[in-house]
Amino acid sequence: MDINLPDVLAEVERCSNQYERALVSNDVAALDELFWNSPHTLRYGVTENLYGYAEICAFRAARPAQGLQRTVLKTVITTYGRDAATVNIEFQRTGSAHTGRQSQTWLRTEQGWRVVAAHVSLLACVPN
Repeated sequence: MDINLPDVLAEVERCSNQYERALVSNDVAALDELFWNSPHTLRYGVTENLYGYAEICAFRAARPAQGLQRTVLKTVITTYGRDAATVNIEFQRTGSAHTGRQSQTWLRTEQGWRVVAAHVSLLACVPN
């Protein structure tokens, strides 16, 4: 299997950057489009477990638009062949001391690259 083919890596990086822009600007339509429209898609969040595209869309539609700004601390993208990838991001929300982690599995579909599984979590703050 070919890992990190340069053209595939560039495609996934563009999609990941598109996702990040949509996330911090609360572009719900773009976020919905970047998830695979399937009952098999899932997203585990900090406070929610969402099963299927419909639950993910409903969550995004109801989520407050405030407090979404964040700084990306590190991004690791790995592609597997031409049709699968993982994107892992460490981030910190503006005004928060917590480090967040976002993991996504992306697949190339007939509609383009789509997130098929996502997980977001926060690390506990470590006192100095």
